[in-house]
Amino acid sequence: MKYLILVLMFCAAPVLGQQVPSTAAQIQLSFAPLVKEAVPAVVNIYAKIMAEPARTPLQRDPFFERFFRDPFSEQPRVQNSLGSGVILSEDGIVVSNYHVVGMATEIRVVLNDRREFSARVLLGDEEADLAILQIETDDKLPFLNLRESESVEVGELVLAIGNPFGVGQTVSSGIVSGLARSRAGGGNSGLGYFIQTDAPINPGNSGGALIDMAGRLIGINTSILTRSGGSNGIGFAIPSDLVAAFVAQARTGQTSFGRPWAGISGQPVDADMAGPLGLDRPGGIIVSGMHEASPFRGAGLQVGDVITHVGGQPVNTPAEMIYRMSVEGLGTSANVTLLRGGNALEIYVDLIAAPDSPPRAETVLGDRSLLPGLRLVRVNPAVITELNLILESNGVAILDPGRFGRRVGLQARDLILEVNGIEIDHPEDVAAILSGQVRRIEMVVQRGNRRTLLRFRV
Repeated sequence: MKYLILVLMFCAAPVLGQQVPSTAAQIQLSFAPLVKEAVPAVVNIYAKIMAEPARTPLQRDPFFERFFRDPFSEQPRVQNSLGSGVILSEDGIVVSNYHVVGMATEIRVVLNDRREFSARVLLGDEEADLAILQIETDDKLPFLNLRESESVEVGELVLAIGNPFGVGQTVSSGIVSGLARSRAGGGNSGLGYFIQTDAPINPGNSGGALIDMAGRLIGINTSILTRSGGSNGIGFAIPSDLVAAFVAQARTGQTSFGRPWAGISGQPVDADMAGPLGLDRPGGIIVSGMHEASPFRGAGLQVGDVITHVGGQPVNTPAEMIYRMSVEGLGTSANVTLLRGGNALEIYVDLIAAPDSPPRAETVLGDRSLLPGLRLVRVNPAVITELNLILESNGVAILDPGRFGRRVGLQARDLILEVNGIEIDHPEDVAAILSGQVRRIEMVVQRGNRRTLLRFRV
């Protein structure tokens, strides 16, 4: 019996994938045919960026700037950016990272066959780190097809193609090691939803392709998690579903990405919260606040509800919810599953942009004002979104404190709530008070969640 067991174990070894290749076909098994098909659609991108010179606090001060003025150091500097991109259509639509081309004044796209073309940015978004370009040519170009990233599973084999270190196109292999990942430091303010891979992604690979074993694009390589500057086996790619949403808006003529506005605040449900909320496991987002204009509020959502799914897909963080809404797209209606009192409910939410009402009434105080150059705007949902203010913000926000405003302690994104005891609701309220004969100013300012009383004489 002992010998029989040993024979059976030996015979079973090849089934576990331990056999040595024994035929010519097995020996030649490689990624070469797949790479040969995909590489022509992955391009190198060279961009020129005009960078403004850095200025010290003393150089920005209205009194000291004349002593530190250097006409040579104040000239804009030309910086060269190197990255990768992926052609998505035969008419030359290309996707890359915003940090590669977003501020470029000149863009050259170089194909694998060494053809070079000029390109222009159609749509860019710094928060999502995506940009859509148009190659200026009438030639039909090679391109990659998109695969729905929702169908991607952990453990799938993938290839990362790009131009690391400017040495030319390279290919690295790995697997999908995680889904629904939030990049370190990304927080919940952006579209922090990534495909994680252990395929080496190095500097210069930004904007390159992450493809599956059928040669379909599943993500755009964007960053790595590293302490040394090289790939440590944790790379991030922007899912193809979000790329498709960007391309769709670019083709309609949009120059900036319009993302749906939720108008709610909340936090992930952890293990301590799950039981009291009627959940058998942690998951979802508990709603802690809503703007009065929120479309979720209009659809029947209440504070204390737990959002578990958007568009039929599970959500566990605010960043993931924003991603799901962005993939659904503006002008659509998303089905949202929530829990209230232990009961599951389904509502339909209209996905709209943040309302730009009441009118923002942007105002710049003139030279006769006590704080000339102070640039103000009335707070509304669109302003809250643009300035990344807390949801409950109201009153008047500072866009630019101006030279004198900066000296008295004001900063961009501050909220002015009161001036000399008068509650502020409109930029003209501030303009009227600061245009008078008063010389002593008391200003209540909110910065984040903190309120401060500023006193100064002018």
